Amino acid sequence: MLPAPFSDRTSLADVFPSLRASLRGEANRLGLSRVRSAIVLLVDGLGSHMLAARAGHARTLSGARDTRLTSGFPTTTACALATLTTGSPPGLHGIVGYTALEPRSRRILNQLNGWGETLVPSEWQRSRTVFEQAAAEGIPSIAVGAARYEDSGFTEAVLRGAEYVIADRISDRLELAQVRLDEVGGGLAYVYVPELDQIAHKRGWESERWLAALEDLDGVVRSFIARVRPGEGLLVTADHGMVDIPSHRHVLVDREPGLLDGVDRVAGEPRCLQLHFAEDLGGPDREALVARWRQSEHARSWVVTRDEALKANWFGTSVDEAVVPRIGDLLVAARKRVAYYDSRTASDSALAMVGQHGSLTAEETIVPLIRLGAFA
Repeated sequence: MLPAPFSDRTSLADVFPSLRASLRGEANRLGLSRVRSAIVLLVDGLGSHMLAARAGHARTLSGARDTRLTSGFPTTTACALATLTTGSPPGLHGIVGYTALEPRSRRILNQLNGWGETLVPSEWQRSRTVFEQAAAEGIPSIAVGAARYEDSGFTEAVLRGAEYVIADRISDRLELAQVRLDEVGGGLAYVYVPELDQIAHKRGWESERWLAALEDLDGVVRSFIARVRPGEGLLVTADHGMVDIPSHRHVLVDREPGLLDGVDRVAGEPRCLQLHFAEDLGGPDREALVARWRQSEHARSWVVTRDEALKANWFGTSVDEAVVPRIGDLLVAARKRVAYYDSRTASDSALAMVGQHGSLTAEETIVPLIRLGAFA
């Protein structure tokens, strides 16, 4: 039986719609009380299992009320943040992987930094953001992050409608969000923390360096909560979790007989390949290619055709027709501790990456929803 990432369980798609409702004093899916100001602290890469394993080093975060969410699928930052800030699944907002096929050019494009003339943010990301919806209701929205993200195409795609405010240090971001919301009389704020994810990719989430960053983050949250006033609510969540994959667990697909025969493009990421077949690959040959992948990888991955993934609602219960060709003809989502690479094209930095995510395991899909301040 295939996993169902978009089931009846609450997900990242429920966060901002619930916050908008809480600002209006209305009932909402997350059961949030009415507030004047609502802040989401998004800690990139902080899965629930990671926080639980290091609870003694993050007593503020681990000691608070945590109802947990599912990230959705694929469990990669581009998809998950778009789901968070639009309230829509990837099948509607259209960001379906770390890298994805642009159907007209048949190019594989990076969804975080591959924006430009080919990917127009207002067109490729197809859903209205929650910030645009809030603006139509007269609710101010603030996004706080590092300077390097301010003018990126991805920021325009997923944060449009929010005022972007720069704060390069984690310790400044929550404080600046609070101050700016005071200045505009209350509203929504989104605060982005990428540092833990960056460390985990390089060193692993089980490293001492990652643990030190978690302790620093917990201290920042503890200091902020001491200053929170009535009517101010803070939610701490994440876009995905992580697993550490040692290099000896890499699967080099170009060295496995026949796996790339008939594959025209490879998208996705090492924990969740999205294979696009050659356009002239005939029916029997397509079936044979799928069969080869299943025979080779079924013991350690879910090997699923696009039609099977859509039927299982992997990209949400509704998928726009324009989004369908962006999804691979065949998806290979890791169940075991493996990562897939093509050794002919993988960079040294990619092969050196320790912390990984993208697939459907609980470690990658389950993220915290920590309620603090007026939401506690």
